[in-house]
Amino acid sequence: MNAVPSPYDAAPDVPGFEPTHVVPKDGLSTWAAPDASVPTEPMDPLLPVRLLTRRGDWGQVLCSNGWAAWVDARLLITLPQSPPPAGAPMARTADARRLLARVEEALGRYREAVEELAAGRTDGETFQRTTHGLRIGAVVEGEAVWLYDAEHDRWCYCDGTTMTTFAAPEPEPQSLPPEPASPSVSPEPTRLDSPASGPPPTRLGDA
Repeated sequence: MNAVPSPYDAAPDVPGFEPTHVVPKDGLSTWAAPDASVPTEPMDPLLPVRLLTRRGDWGQVLCSNGWAAWVDARLLITLPQSPPPAGAPMARTADARRLLARVEEALGRYREAVEELAAGRTDGETFQRTTHGLRIGAVVEGEAVWLYDAEHDRWCYCDGTTMTTFAAPEPEPQSLPPEPASPSVSPEPTRLDSPASGPPPTRLGDA
């Protein structure tokens, strides 16, 4: 019998629990500590969790029943906002073309600055000053478009003229109290460029 606690064990809900992320659609492997040699129960797809803290690529998440585990935080899906009330219509902007126009205008300003620099009419300092503050993002795949809304610091998904918020900034993770010394947990933050100390690579379908 598996005696390891899991996110599905019966337990009272955490008071005031507010998820910040959900588990990806293929589920997610978990570990008892930020150490790839201490695996524990995997999480089901789309399970709501709250990100408590990060150590490099590792992230400790909390479930609504109080169960916590370490995961590959890069795979978590950010919740842009609280779910709408039951029965309420999905919030959509009236028209995506306003954001498209703003993205196009910002890209035009950047290209104009590049042309001036390439033609020798401005120097590097002027180019840096001219482009300072410009933030542009767009991904087009057939009828689907992802646009960065610099005014509200969020990504939006568009299909035609309709648009919905796709991703917003992550809430600031809460700090955890210092953990007791353990041979399996290093007191030093995990380096992003250290594959040996981070979560093992996860392929789609492996979680």
